[in-house]
Amino acid sequence: MPSVLVVEDDQFVRSALIRHLREASHTVRSVGTALEALREVAHHRFDVVVLDLGLPDLDGAEALKMLRSVTDVPVIIATARDDEAEIVRLLNDGADDYLTKPFSVEHLSARMAAVLRRTRGPAGQAPPRVIQVGGLSVDPLRRQAELDGTTLDLTRREFDLLAFLAGRPGVVVPRRELLAEVWQQSYGDDQTIDVHLSWLRRKLGETAARPRYLHTLRGVGVKLEPPPVPEHPV
Repeated sequence: MPSVLVVEDDQFVRSALIRHLREASHTVRSVGTALEALREVAHHRFDVVVLDLGLPDLDGAEALKMLRSVTDVPVIIATARDDEAEIVRLLNDGADDYLTKPFSVEHLSARMAAVLRRTRGPAGQAPPRVIQVGGLSVDPLRRQAELDGTTLDLTRREFDLLAFLAGRPGVVVPRRELLAEVWQQSYGDDQTIDVHLSWLRRKLGETAARPRYLHTLRGVGVKLEPPPVPEHPV
């Protein structure tokens, strides 16, 4: 039974969401401010947070950054704003999905199910194996990655991107597929992928100009493969 935190200051919208989510067998807690939301995630474990942007004490975009500093719980933005640049910025800041108001509870439930499938995996699926690519080790079950024995400090989105590419070593993955599988979006701005690739490269100790593991093929996609083994003279 998924546990949901609804962060919404409009009492009418909040009550409707609580009622319908409980009817859908979700465990629901709700708050009306960003600071209350931070207290909730500090003391309770949630499967997903539904976050309104127009909060009375703090803008939801700032609340998202604060949530991301303390938890990796999936966050779905619920907003009346439809500015594409702001949506891209929110996704880059760690949101997992967004819905533009007004939306149906059925639509929200479907988005929540997609986020939970991605973070939990299909029911009954065997625990994923540890992926080894050169000196890079990715453990999907523990959600931990190491490079040459050193643990990498990755955000949840960075880990998702790395794990997806590591599971297909040497395969060029189109950007559209990355958006669909990692971001659960059928469309989007390439800037979203480029920003996360840049952050990931930095943590892998490489750059786009001097790649080791992550290679971009302009106009085609991205692949992850181990660096070549240096030749030693006989």
